Amino acid sequence: MKVSQDRQRSYANKRRRALEFDVGDSVLLRVMPMKGIKRFGLSGKLSPRYIGPFEILERVGSIAYRLALPPRLSHVHNVFHVSMLRKYVPDPKHVIDYQSLEVQEDVSYEEEPLCILDRKEKVLRTRTIPYVKVQWQRHSPEEATWELEEKIQQSYPQLFI
Repeated sequence: MKVSQDRQRSYANKRRRALEFDVGDSVLLRVMPMKGIKRFGLSGKLSPRYIGPFEILERVGSIAYRLALPPRLSHVHNVFHVSMLRKYVPDPKHVIDYQSLEVQEDVSYEEEPLCILDRKEKVLRTRTIPYVKVQWQRHSPEEATWELEEKIQQSYPQLFI
């Protein structure tokens, strides 16, 4: 049993990296997009986004950090696990606007569809399934996703007017 545990530990530790930040460093905070009723911790088809940069005020314990959040995010607790943070590397082309995001208490936000770009039908043996290609807010047309037409029509009927 001990041998197999050590082997599995060595496999897991190859991919793991220890993240540490110093007081005064700038970090990005991960926020999770939600479509419909999905909860924090579950990401949809779209990749997670980061907001910030925020300054680290202090280290809380061995793997948590207190961030200097703006007053607009005062309803969010300001201590985060190291896994929710990413080191910010300053870049003049790098502009992140967190003002337009309505971040909720569980550090998630609602994804809203912008428009329908395309339609297609998947033909099976006995039926056809209609799909629509949806462009989401704050995402480019290249990041559009194929969704079931019926599901989008129930959730967002204003797109089909």
